[in-house]
Amino acid sequence: MTKLSNIHVYNEIGTLKSILLHRPGEEIENIVPDYLNRLLFDEIAYLKQARREHDQFAEILKRQGVEVNYLTDLMVDILSVPNIRGEFLEEFMTEGKIATEGLREALMTFFEPMSPLQLLNKCISGVRKSELTEIKIKHLADMVKNPYPFYIDPIPNLYFQRDPFASIGSGITLNVMSSITRNRETLFAKYLFNHHPKFSNIPRWYNRDKTHPIEGGDELVLSPKVVAIGISDRTDPIAVEQVAKNLFESDESFEVVLAFDIPKTRAYMHLDTVFTMVDYDKFTIYPGIEMPLDVYSIHPAKNNGIRITYETDRLSAILKKYLHLPSVKLIRCGNGDPIAAGREQWSDGSNTLAVAPGKVICYNRNYVTNEALTKSGVEVLEFESYELSRGRGGPRCMSMPLIREEI
Repeated sequence: MTKLSNIHVYNEIGTLKSILLHRPGEEIENIVPDYLNRLLFDEIAYLKQARREHDQFAEILKRQGVEVNYLTDLMVDILSVPNIRGEFLEEFMTEGKIATEGLREALMTFFEPMSPLQLLNKCISGVRKSELTEIKIKHLADMVKNPYPFYIDPIPNLYFQRDPFASIGSGITLNVMSSITRNRETLFAKYLFNHHPKFSNIPRWYNRDKTHPIEGGDELVLSPKVVAIGISDRTDPIAVEQVAKNLFESDESFEVVLAFDIPKTRAYMHLDTVFTMVDYDKFTIYPGIEMPLDVYSIHPAKNNGIRITYETDRLSAILKKYLHLPSVKLIRCGNGDPIAAGREQWSDGSNTLAVAPGKVICYNRNYVTNEALTKSGVEVLEFESYELSRGRGGPRCMSMPLIREEI
């Protein structure tokens, strides 16, 4: 089976040792204009170029000494076990709202001859109605005319591996996604952490059976003592509070959770689309969130309770206080120019992935922001971003660190 170590993420910038990615596949080619909103895309992406760009991203990581693990490889390990394969398929169809007996039976027959890899790719890319030749037992739902072309929706957002789960310390949050469209993505993570031998006994600070959404793009591990979580369009404050309680009740070193209340719009989808850490004392930020940003600190209290405080200082002062830094530099997206900032924030200029302190991977299209980073002493590793950026996510969004060195 694929070699993989356990979870160890106590910061955002320590030397990156192991990461999880998903290379875009045929699910991208099943995005059609009539159903963009349903699939949470704003544009049609071109798969061949998207794959070239993703391969450039992976190659940069490998040249930096990072072990690159692909979701499909790990899932094939699991789906090679017959009883797990059957359990996964049943649960996958339930999650996909395949409710009628005849359609479930037809889909099981359709999947039966497939290898584990073929099965996995088909689950991700979606099953078109034209691919099933016969449904033997038909219910009303199977007979009513419906122009929608899929029995099982494609999962085109899966290349954003940051969101379905998040590594925090030696454990994970197994997340509840805010959209029904994306919630099937967390099923893959569930099976990885339930069944892959390299992920045995990983603590969970949140689980996908909860009622309130939280997504990994809102979860940042700033230090062994400080976690930042965005209250965003896709993460609910109830979930933030529950994660904080579970961390404080564990044996982990975390002492405070900073809750960042950011504007609830698609442009500011997650905290990491407007704020990321790039060095010990340097952060990228979209200037449009600085004024409306409210920050709350959550601390453990007696009897397993918590204490919540509204932080009245400016963001830089809050970061200095909790990270024990003499100074903090906020590097503004678009170098602070409102036009450049708005344009480059839309293509994730603030969504950087640190591979080491002061060394980050960025989309090359955000050249104004990248120049500002370089002038601030940050080394920028760029790759092409014509197509991947159409999904509204950057290098951090596309990757889930599994192991970082401590700093």
